[in-house]
Amino acid sequence: MSVKFVESSQLPTPWGVFDIHGFEDAESGKEHVVLTLGDVSDGQPVLARVHSECLTGDALFSMRCDCGAQLQAALEKIAEEGRGVLFYLRQEGRGIGLMNKIRAYKLQDEGADTVEANEKLGFGADMRDYSLLKVMCEHLNIGKVRLMTNNPRKVKALTDQGVDVVERLPLQTGQNPHNAKYLATKSGKLGHLF
Repeated sequence: MSVKFVESSQLPTPWGVFDIHGFEDAESGKEHVVLTLGDVSDGQPVLARVHSECLTGDALFSMRCDCGAQLQAALEKIAEEGRGVLFYLRQEGRGIGLMNKIRAYKLQDEGADTVEANEKLGFGADMRDYSLLKVMCEHLNIGKVRLMTNNPRKVKALTDQGVDVVERLPLQTGQNPHNAKYLATKSGKLGHLF
């Protein structure tokens, strides 16, 4: 595995002071971060979220998706609990990248759903790779999680990396008229649980 830990520091947020841990993937050149709050290495199940980067939703407040709302809700829930972990993976557009995501948006404007748009561009419906979670979990000594997700692929990905998912917690927020078709496609074609 080409993913290596770089450094940790404190990261004050509106919800609390998290620790931010940087990881670098030498093979892809991508940099990923993990936010932790409290002692996550004590062997007890950790409240967790695996979140793939969504510049448009996370930083630009796009209503085409539910990503930004899910990110904020996950950080709030971790802060309320006083302990947890958020894996922030640089896999924009379910792994196709930002420019291709914009191309996919254009196809969606013309009537394609999110899966059809990716496929018309020559990509799979979901190109994300979760294998880097193994290195991150081992570095942070996390073996058991209570995972906030609607995506069964993330449950399987963590399990495949040797992490025990003791509970799946739905994370349903951010629904609006602009993303109704997107959410329906995630449920119908990608198997997300709503």
